[in-house]
Amino acid sequence: MTDAMTPPADLYRHGMRLLLDKDIDGWVALFADDALVEFPFAPDGFPSRLEGRAALAAYMRDYPDRIDMREVPRLDVLGTDAPGTVVAEMRVTGLLVATGEPYAMDYIVVMTAEGGRIVRWRDYWNPLAVPAPKREAMSLGAPKAPFAAPNAEAEAETETEAGDV
Repeated sequence: MTDAMTPPADLYRHGMRLLLDKDIDGWVALFADDALVEFPFAPDGFPSRLEGRAALAAYMRDYPDRIDMREVPRLDVLGTDAPGTVVAEMRVTGLLVATGEPYAMDYIVVMTAEGGRIVRWRDYWNPLAVPAPKREAMSLGAPKAPFAAPNAEAEAETETEAGDV
């Protein structure tokens, strides 16, 4: 559980645990009603901006049916000079539900929290690391899942650093 005193890094880690548990409602509940979610590198056909918790909830509704997020083998959450803001660098692995193909994706997320709620989330996932046919399979015809896109080639890389989620 989180409260107004939860440090942003702990809030971020808690959110990753909720996503691994496929508790999408719990993850969305970490966001403020007027939260701003941005995907600066979103490919064509994917939203680059979501305004408000309701928009995020609609966007994430089918996430577990699209991506089976299984592990965060690397997670570094770093503080910044900006109040309430952390930068997370992570690797997410799992399966693409529609095809059963493995994926591995590296992310940078800049998250700002106020009063124990996420008010801004900027997710810098790299769509160039995902071939277009796999992006289409990931979205099952409608681009909804913001986090991981399949990238079996990247999963072949060896990870030496394990993060604690």
